[in-house]
Amino acid sequence: AETALAPLLGTPLTRISDADAGELLAGRPEVESVRVTAVPPSDLVVTITERVPVAVLQNGREFLLIDEDGRQLKAVASRGDAPLPLIDGGTEAVNSDVFPTITAVLAALPANVLALLDHASAETVDSVELKLTSGQTVFWGSAEANVAKARALEALLLMPAADPPVSVFDVSTPNRPVTR
Repeated sequence: AETALAPLLGTPLTRISDADAGELLAGRPEVESVRVTAVPPSDLVVTITERVPVAVLQNGREFLLIDEDGRQLKAVASRGDAPLPLIDGGTEAVNSDVFPTITAVLAALPANVLALLDHASAETVDSVELKLTSGQTVFWGSAEANVAKARALEALLLMPAADPPVSVFDVSTPNRPVTR
């Protein structure tokens, strides 16, 4: 980003706007917003808000990291290079009615839980389901109370392993999560 912002060097601080810095970073899909703050006499602080990848879509042989809005941030050659859940349907998945619901759920999860997911899917907006890399399933339900559901799931995942092992974590009612 420093290299991209180099053309601003030498410009009087009072003449540099958010839009000026934003234009220089416009070609970077990972940049969501840019804010500049002048710190007299000669410093300029540029604050960049990055888009956060929440899932992966398969596009032929490559895997596309996408943010909550379905914006493609980066392509990687191997599924192993993208420790995020795969949403089935390839690049067309972004056009499905359930896509915004799935990504809203994924965006609510802390990074440590997101990294444990293999797949994310939903038949309807009320039936989001997550598959952990361990093979266990998380029934999420709708995208309501996502923060509470994320906390409940994180707590369940921190519990010692049960015998027999848990196959389904149901956080659809976050104040009464169920395992089976």
